[in-house]
Amino acid sequence: MKIVIIGVGQTMRGDDGAGPAAVKAWGERYPRTQETAQIRTEIEELPGLNLLSLLQGSDAAIIVDAVQSKNKPGTLHLVQDDSQFLSRDKAQSAHNLGIQETLALARLLRFEDLPELITIIGIEVGNVALGENLSIEVKNAIPKAADLIEKQLQSLLHHIPE
Repeated sequence: MKIVIIGVGQTMRGDDGAGPAAVKAWGERYPRTQETAQIRTEIEELPGLNLLSLLQGSDAAIIVDAVQSKNKPGTLHLVQDDSQFLSRDKAQSAHNLGIQETLALARLLRFEDLPELITIIGIEVGNVALGENLSIEVKNAIPKAADLIEKQLQSLLHHIPE
């Protein structure tokens, strides 16, 4: 099974850099898993439609992104059915053409090379001001997000197709 882990977010915009920070932290915490041949990591500041090319050739994907909803900063969201993100009541990406819109467009256009399994890990943000660092709440959530990435990966790596 080929798996891609994508950290999405602008690292120079405060908490919006949570996705890349979590993916980097996962690589540092779990180097043996990261070295697994079937795992590829990507960091993308503003993927937009380029997200589709990052997903190509993978059987499964874990996308880690900053989200904004009514939850407190640092809250983690796990979405294993990406259609849940299409509701405006759910956490939304901090980007203009976000993950949910891109995946919805790909499905509408019947883009055939999407991974069968897409997991989205959202990290609730507070401050997304230009030039700022991660807030303390989001910084404290990064190790938990890294552990959640590993947990999802282990589930995928040990997934037995029916």
